Amino acid sequence: MAAPHLRLQGRRLVLLCALLGTLGEARATQIRYSMPEELEKGSFVGNISKDLGLEPRELAERGVRIMSRGRAQLFALNARSGSLVTAGRVDREELCAQSARCVLSLKVLVEDKVKLYGVEIEITDVNDNKPKFQVENLEVKINEIAAPGARYPLPEAVDPDVGMNSLQSYQLSSNLHFSLDVQTGDDGAVRPELVLERALDREQEAVHHLILTALDGGEPRRSSTAHIRVTVLDTNDNAPVFAQPTYRVKVPENVPQGTQLLAVRASDPDEGANGKVVYKFWKINEEQSPFFVLNETTGEISIAKSLDYEECSFYEMEIQAEDGGGLKGRAKVLISVEDVNDNRPEVTIASLFSPVREDAPQGTVVVLFNAHDRDSGKNGQVVCSISNSLPFKLENSVDDYYRLTTAQTLDREKASEYNITVRATDRGNPALSTEIHIALKVADINDNPPAFSRASYSVYLPENNPKGTSIFMLSALDPDNDENARVTYSLAEDTIQGAPLSSFVSINSDTGVLYALQSFDYEQFRDLQLWVTASDSGDPPLSSNASLTIFVLDQNDNAPEILYPTLPTDGSTGVELAPRSAEPGYLVTKVVAVDRDSGQNAWLSYRLLKASEPGLFSVGLHTGEVRTARALLDRDALKQSLVVAVQDHGQPPLSATVTLTVAVADSIPAVLADLGHLKPSVEADEADLTLYLVVAVATVSCVFLAFVIVLLALRLRRWHHSRLLHSAGDRLSGMPASHLVGIDGVQAFLQTYSHEVSLTTDSRKSHLIFPQPNYADTLISQESCGKNASLLTSVDFQECKDEAACAQVSSVLPLAVPLCLR
Repeated sequence: MAAPHLRLQGRRLVLLCALLGTLGEARATQIRYSMPEELEKGSFVGNISKDLGLEPRELAERGVRIMSRGRAQLFALNARSGSLVTAGRVDREELCAQSARCVLSLKVLVEDKVKLYGVEIEITDVNDNKPKFQVENLEVKINEIAAPGARYPLPEAVDPDVGMNSLQSYQLSSNLHFSLDVQTGDDGAVRPELVLERALDREQEAVHHLILTALDGGEPRRSSTAHIRVTVLDTNDNAPVFAQPTYRVKVPENVPQGTQLLAVRASDPDEGANGKVVYKFWKINEEQSPFFVLNETTGEISIAKSLDYEECSFYEMEIQAEDGGGLKGRAKVLISVEDVNDNRPEVTIASLFSPVREDAPQGTVVVLFNAHDRDSGKNGQVVCSISNSLPFKLENSVDDYYRLTTAQTLDREKASEYNITVRATDRGNPALSTEIHIALKVADINDNPPAFSRASYSVYLPENNPKGTSIFMLSALDPDNDENARVTYSLAEDTIQGAPLSSFVSINSDTGVLYALQSFDYEQFRDLQLWVTASDSGDPPLSSNASLTIFVLDQNDNAPEILYPTLPTDGSTGVELAPRSAEPGYLVTKVVAVDRDSGQNAWLSYRLLKASEPGLFSVGLHTGEVRTARALLDRDALKQSLVVAVQDHGQPPLSATVTLTVAVADSIPAVLADLGHLKPSVEADEADLTLYLVVAVATVSCVFLAFVIVLLALRLRRWHHSRLLHSAGDRLSGMPASHLVGIDGVQAFLQTYSHEVSLTTDSRKSHLIFPQPNYADTLISQESCGKNASLLTSVDFQECKDEAACAQVSSVLPLAVPLCLR
């Protein structure tokens, strides 16, 4: 992207050279605007784009900007509107003091043409200052013998505004003895004088208080006041008189502080206190007063603060001499500051076209700068020079502007960067100089592709990584410079298990850091292959590829999963059968478990965690086989409860447990008979069943008994060799439909029986179902149990509240459970 820009810049530089050549000594075009002072920042001054003949959008494209020096930037260009606007507060009084006309000059540079336009902005005055008395409390001493018509100078007010906004008139508070007369001097200054209208009598009134008001002519009108205290004195008929009305002195700007400039002298022929003269500043600008100090006794004026010709070259003030009788005399002092060569030349770079392409043509402009000196005369004349050994030459453009151009074709292989020293020297005595150092880089062309350190990379990443994890960082180096060496990284498009590669990983195009966008699962896939492309930003861009393989490492994130025995869905516990005659080592059942992990994380071990009869059973450490550890005794409980734990060898290890119920009996009928003696728990709330429930259960039981007797009679005719299994019990709990019999929440896996019995205990209604015998996975042959002799019976009954009703139901149930046995 940078190469087209460089080519465009090269073309612009060639055009600049051509235009500058034609400009020669041409003067800048002058543009004039007018604006009032004290405008808000960003206020409109003039349509600079229109006056330059440009569209607003062309200001930035053509590098139009303001060139100023010596003071803060007061104006700016609004690139959007193409207007010249204020960049800050513009105070006419600060810029031009009390000059009648205040004009600011600046230059506008059109960079692509290297053309300067002069702009003059006239700052018009607004009434933003009120007249101000330098002395707000003044004491005037008047001899009591003073004749009516005597005049006494009053303090003058100073208004930095001009025209009608400046001081226009004075007013005096009403009184019986004095009036006000205003005199206009040759310099246009308005001076108030106090005129005595009636003779004073010190014995009647020794002090008079007056208020003098100064007003300007602005809109709105502003004013200020001074308090005058008139003290009536005894006779003093001679006022001090200066030796000359105006004192003039010239002083160099580098005069040290404390230097005496001159001494004013005023004489008074009176004697005593009336002839003793005291000197003080009568009229001096507030900003100038800190530079001078006046000795009240001797009239000597000395330097109190260093002078600067560049800040102010002329000072004007008035000195007043007052005797002890209150009479005054005034003289004017004019101080001219002479320039000395105390400022070094200042060099400001206007445009630096760096880097410059090594194939740039001879005469290409690389630097445009301004060199000026704040001093005046020869002290302000500047000459610039560079070393002759450099392949560049220096040319004077317009006014104080210089341009540095190539004197020959550059070769980046010989020098990729030039440190150019420009020396600016004034013509003062002694001469002062300034050096600036310009670092100019030579731009390369894109002739080297980025290169990886290796052709392929392998990365190992543990599974279950957090999303956004940094996986790896690839780095490719490009020996070119700047944009030609700026490398961006990308991944080749691919799919993994039908999903785009971008959904699994991403790469930071700037740093080459590879990130995981999702958590990887070793059980889902174990490696990920991708291609990384490194491209530079040259024109045309060059690129190279590297392969990257991400290997997912297994973690112990899956607990063992028990496949057998499976837990029933009705909440009961599975039952395994162990005959009482079983010898030690008899295989009761086997716990089967798997782990989705691999390696050590999937290596499982089994152990007996808990047993109702310790030492009776054992579990194979690696096989999961549950065997008898000793012979079964008659005293051993019918139902044995075992808790088997399965644990993997991961870090940390994960485990799972399963609870086994082992029924101990020599035969299946015995199992059912023994299980039938297990008493069900009676819920507390069943004690509150009403008499209606008992009657309903009894009625249903009778009907059910009659129906079952009929069915049994038919059954006994066809299966006269079968045995009936009688089971007595107060309450039965659910038997699953797939090869198991369950009573009181206990399920036995009986895969040698063909009939299924299902009872539920969760509700107050139970269902007894006799489906067709199942001949699969059974010890009974098809000959012993006829296929066509199926019996399906469903009975709903209410649980009994009293023993009588329960006896009726339980007496029927044993007859309703035909099982085929040999």
